Amino acid sequence: MKRKKRIYILGDVLGILMAVIVFIVPFAFMLVNALKERREANLLNISLPQNLHWENFLEVFRANNYQIVTAFKNSGMIVLGSVMILVIVGSMGGYVIQRRKDRIMGISNALIMTGLMVPAAILPTIWVLQRIHLYKTLTGMILIETALHIPFTVMLYRGFMSSIPVELEEAGYIDGCSRWKTFTKIIFPLLKPVTSTVIILNAVTIFNDFTNPLYFLPGAENATVQLTLYNFMGQYASSYNLLFADVILITVPMLILFIFFNKRIVDGMVAGAVKG
Repeated sequence: MKRKKRIYILGDVLGILMAVIVFIVPFAFMLVNALKERREANLLNISLPQNLHWENFLEVFRANNYQIVTAFKNSGMIVLGSVMILVIVGSMGGYVIQRRKDRIMGISNALIMTGLMVPAAILPTIWVLQRIHLYKTLTGMILIETALHIPFTVMLYRGFMSSIPVELEEAGYIDGCSRWKTFTKIIFPLLKPVTSTVIILNAVTIFNDFTNPLYFLPGAENATVQLTLYNFMGQYASSYNLLFADVILITVPMLILFIFFNKRIVDGMVAGAVKG
């Protein structure tokens, strides 16, 4: 027993050390260099700055006519719109696929799960968006993000639905509830744990998305937070203090969200793993 306990303790220590090396050290490196003046930051070492230059963050805000403020607004609208649609469509889709056991639902589930493996076709998607006049618009970007994340969202909801007893729905039908009322009044409130997981995971992923806005939402007025870093790489390639300050600004919001709601994420992922 003592030997096993020592092994467990050693494993915990190694896990903490790995987490510090992989997550804490890079963040500390960026933070200390973001607070240095340009020449000192360009040395790219992790030594503490001689003087704290908090004005670097203010300069990042002012850059390109406050582009980062516009970027936060655009990213926030994309995240909010996409997550709302994903929760509504994903919960309904997961509910129907889990409860109905016929051939049509089997084919539908297979097609949806295929979306986890098949990448987005860039040029055909741009062609479609241009034809429906949604290219370079936030609405088009919201639809793109929604389509890309529906398979994962439906999978989470379907897994969680297996842990909800069918008897609850039968009781609702006996009391005179319609199928819609049964879902909205009985089933959906029980989906809070997995809904929290869906909201947080999709919000972080969409907020940090770089490739899709680059292709489907070009233009300075449509910049998202990740594209500001891309723009800064060209404009401030020799000013690592400003580059790291921008990275810190676009990383902190989702980092705080993930830290505070980490337990909810785990609970939502695990809750549907065991039926009962």
